[in-house]
Amino acid sequence: MNAGRLLARLTVAPALLVTAWLVVAMPLLMGGVFRPGPAILLWVPVAAAALWLGLRRRPREAVEPRDGAPDEPLGAVPWWSAGGVVAVAVAFGVFEALMCSEQIIVRRDPASYVQFATWLKDHGSLPIPQMRQAFGGGDPALSFDSPAFYQDGGAVVPQFMAGLPLILALGGWAGGTHGMLLMAPLLGACCVLAFGGLAARLVGPRWAPAAALLLALTLPMLWVSRSTFSEPPALILLLGGLSLLHDGRTERPSAAMAKAFLGGLALGLIVLVRIDGIRDILPVAVYAGLLAARRRRSGYTLAGGLAIGAAAGLVEGYLKSRPYLDYLHASLNPLLLISAAIVVATVLMVLVLRWDATGRRLRAAGAAIGRGRLPGAAAILTVLVMVGFAVRPLVQTVRRVPANTDDRLNAQFIEAVQKLNHMPLDGARQYSELSLYWVVWYIGIPALLLATFGAALLVRRLMRRQSPQWLLPYAVIVWTTVQVLVRPGITPDHPWASRRLIGLVIPGLLLFTVFAAAWITKRLRRIGYSRKVVQVTAVAGIALTLVPIVITSAMYMVHRTDQKEVGAVDAMCDRIGPGRSVVVVEAGTADRFLQVLRGMCGLPAARTTSFATPADVRRIVGKAGGAGRRPVVMGSKPEQVAPYGTPRQVMRLRTRQDGRTLDHPPGGSWGLAIDVWIAEPPVA
Repeated sequence: MNAGRLLARLTVAPALLVTAWLVVAMPLLMGGVFRPGPAILLWVPVAAAALWLGLRRRPREAVEPRDGAPDEPLGAVPWWSAGGVVAVAVAFGVFEALMCSEQIIVRRDPASYVQFATWLKDHGSLPIPQMRQAFGGGDPALSFDSPAFYQDGGAVVPQFMAGLPLILALGGWAGGTHGMLLMAPLLGACCVLAFGGLAARLVGPRWAPAAALLLALTLPMLWVSRSTFSEPPALILLLGGLSLLHDGRTERPSAAMAKAFLGGLALGLIVLVRIDGIRDILPVAVYAGLLAARRRRSGYTLAGGLAIGAAAGLVEGYLKSRPYLDYLHASLNPLLLISAAIVVATVLMVLVLRWDATGRRLRAAGAAIGRGRLPGAAAILTVLVMVGFAVRPLVQTVRRVPANTDDRLNAQFIEAVQKLNHMPLDGARQYSELSLYWVVWYIGIPALLLATFGAALLVRRLMRRQSPQWLLPYAVIVWTTVQVLVRPGITPDHPWASRRLIGLVIPGLLLFTVFAAAWITKRLRRIGYSRKVVQVTAVAGIALTLVPIVITSAMYMVHRTDQKEVGAVDAMCDRIGPGRSVVVVEAGTADRFLQVLRGMCGLPAARTTSFATPADVRRIVGKAGGAGRRPVVMGSKPEQVAPYGTPRQVMRLRTRQDGRTLDHPPGGSWGLAIDVWIAEPPVA
């Protein structure tokens, strides 16, 4: 096997494996039988079929040889290029595994995903029962909800989409809680590998190691690969799907249709991982329509795969995560309407383009536009858009007046961060006007300038009907990047908010950066500079873009955070003991531990409401004892549980957490102290 074939196959294999796993796992979850035996037995043949269809190469006879390698999608690839991409990905994965966090106590999304996955690993079904019988039935002073876990009727429903928990459960079956946590570095390494593969296809294989290294060293990539975030698996599916569609462009019709279906399926399944993935894949639907309008059968299989994947995500969301989607209705419902409108418009576009009378005129008009001044104007507009984002803080301050309980809690959190950073208190501030500056923090000004130049150059070439392989990647990157920069839609503390950028904004801009660097070096060669001068210029350019990236990442890179949580939780479960029904009387402890107690300790757990009195707690304790259970009252301080029995500390955790900033790059960490006390009331 030569280097080109190896690089092409390795960089799409992660997306094919993740796609196959989700295709198998999602129906099993819907049927309530997501167990290791059937899941793995089904995954092996499905993955084998996906790899066989997605990795084999069947070039069209009409394809001209390229660099002496007519049967390879990447042409002639030096071994140092393929080895460089693999080496960067492996080194990244090993380093991140050594620095991996242990976020399992629920404070933000990573621990919520771990607890969701823990329940699936052990029980294989949803929703989560409230186990009210362990407390002698329901009680008006008792509640079963906590952050990311909704109380819905007689059950507890996890907040998020099931895609990432289904993937984490595989790691849990293999290695328990630590196995789930180590899935984060593995997924992050696969992102770096897949990004290098897409760069090799679109820019050139000799630029792929540099592209992989640029992404690997950004702080957001390092950060999301140390904890269980949904962005890495979604990025794997996105990059792999785009690579599969690229490879299918030069395949025989049957092979092209297979790769189009697999690519569409991978892209559609992003919705099963992240509901806002609907936005990211809309350009793919339009692209499928363009293929169909040109009478390419791969357009229909692409649309079919995309529809099946997206439908799987929506079905899971509305049947298993409905409270979460209801909470998002203000943004989700308009997105669904926009999606429906784009699909309808795409169908009309196909009809118009395929009708000879209108199709000829439109194609002629497109050719005329390509010969005119509009491509140049589009390039200038690209630069002006970036300038507009740069001056945005001078003309706009984004605020959101709290309109519900979640908004008010968010405002309180922002004020707390402002206070710690010695800033004026204004909980309504969203800092969205700084979104382009967030990008600059993480990739630096040289990379941003090169990316802007690359994007302007590409839109000019595309409108002139050049570089057609860039059409879909360019559309997806620009579509998503502009929307994220306009409205990030995330709590604006960093590095937390950087997860919104790593989903596609930073990888996309870095791809444009590498393209621009490659174009400049080619232009230098054309005007007569020697090979050595061009090579030195290329290395110097990459080094220049790396410097600000490393400066921002350096402090975070060597700091471990969120350590010792697994051991602390295991010890807490042992100290509480079996057969207990846990009543949590302090809000912060309930937020952090209610689902931990259910999932990792295997104990019924509930919290008292804000209006509950000590008499209510004693009544609940008595009912639990009457149900044959050993009641336990839990809080964060001994005085909170002392009225019900002798206080006993079951957790004393001292570790570090990520620092939080709002108007400058993140750096350093803060202390984190978690104490848990219990009391065992006497039961008559």
